[in-house]
Amino acid sequence: MAYKQAKQHTIDREVSLEGVGLHTGQKVKMTFKPGPENTGYVFKRMDLEGEPQIEADVSYVVNTRRGTNLEKNGVKIQTSEHVLAACVGLDIDNILIELDASEPPIMDGSSKFFVEALEKAGIVSQEAEREEYIVDQVISYHDEESGSEIIVMPSEEYQVTAMVDFGTEVLGTQNASINHLSEFKDEIANARTFSFLHELEALLDHGLIKGGDLNNAIVYVDKEINEDTLKKLRKAFEKDDISVKPNGILDNLTLHYPNEAARHKLLDVLGDLALIGTRIRGKVIANKPGHYVNTEFAKKLSKIIKTEKRNNVPKIDLDQKPLMDVNAIMDILPHRSPFLLVDKIYSCTDSCVIGLKNVTMNEPFFVGHFPGKPVMPGVLQVEAMAQTGGILALKSVPDPENYLTYFMKIDNVRFKQQVVPGDTLIFKLELLAPIRRGICQMQGSAYVNGKLATEAVLMAQIVKSK
Repeated sequence: MAYKQAKQHTIDREVSLEGVGLHTGQKVKMTFKPGPENTGYVFKRMDLEGEPQIEADVSYVVNTRRGTNLEKNGVKIQTSEHVLAACVGLDIDNILIELDASEPPIMDGSSKFFVEALEKAGIVSQEAEREEYIVDQVISYHDEESGSEIIVMPSEEYQVTAMVDFGTEVLGTQNASINHLSEFKDEIANARTFSFLHELEALLDHGLIKGGDLNNAIVYVDKEINEDTLKKLRKAFEKDDISVKPNGILDNLTLHYPNEAARHKLLDVLGDLALIGTRIRGKVIANKPGHYVNTEFAKKLSKIIKTEKRNNVPKIDLDQKPLMDVNAIMDILPHRSPFLLVDKIYSCTDSCVIGLKNVTMNEPFFVGHFPGKPVMPGVLQVEAMAQTGGILALKSVPDPENYLTYFMKIDNVRFKQQVVPGDTLIFKLELLAPIRRGICQMQGSAYVNGKLATEAVLMAQIVKSK
């Protein structure tokens, strides 16, 4: 469920970096600029007519070969993950990323230089609250072809674990984890991208990694290397000599960590899941992650979040003691059995109330309302919402037992799901405007089985009882 708790953040001033794109080989200038509240991460192509923008949204992913590539209306952004990981790792919510080419600079193959630039720009708090999706169940995605799997489970923090196993002796099995985003800068940001020698040869043969250099990627030698291969590599990277180190890494790079490959995969996971567009509070476990499985999982989670937002289902713990039981409700409402249609109230603020009704086969209306296939009448669902809303309305007076609520108007009623015996109806009533002169306007929603069942706009008047 999405909640707003912490404040959003952006950068204080603009800052620029220059380099070359890994695959295009093009020189590129990238400028980070402060982003307005609620805009998220946005790329802007300064080299194209109209300076078109592309939001960092998983729906724009078009290709995940050797990077996460976005496209919107024919405008492309390539290899977005390292930049996005830096933004997430520094707790930035809103930022504009201007580019004069399609691909951010590769720098040293990590997020280190992006982190340094963003910190130099300064990170500042904004007024708007951050939306955070709190994971309350295990959500998973499995790719049968590769055996890769990503799951997210409930946790008090956004935590990520990446497990890497390519079935090669030179790399072996590696794991990396962070338990809090504050660890990103020191533990993950400088972990560089990597490739195997057989992949590198294929990329060179296809004219890719034009901006590649043996200083911006770790190359693991997973095959016998002959003179023809060395000659090809010397030419591609314009080096007089290339050798294999004793630990199986090509040429002159020294690993920052024994598990640098796993740390970089974790970095990629953070960058790719940034495309969901909502901060996650949960523990992500990625087994053999890659850009394809990362973004497919991001699509699945994004869809779940959007569905829950649309349904706006309240999250309540049915095992917890309610704010009001049926006896407390009868102290306020005049309704009595069989017409009291609210069993419990779980929360009631100045602007919102959440209540519940357990629908049983013993309800008197089931005797005559489709007895062969009982369905709760829609008009009674609206009445139950109205009674729940009456609790909210009467909360505005100091002695609610001396007042009644009479409903004046009901608009925009929609019935979306059948309610049958055994269902639990959850009601949510929210004020649409402050209560004035005893007039109360509310948006009412009733949910069953995690889906919106009934909705309506209700207007009531609060009057003193005789």
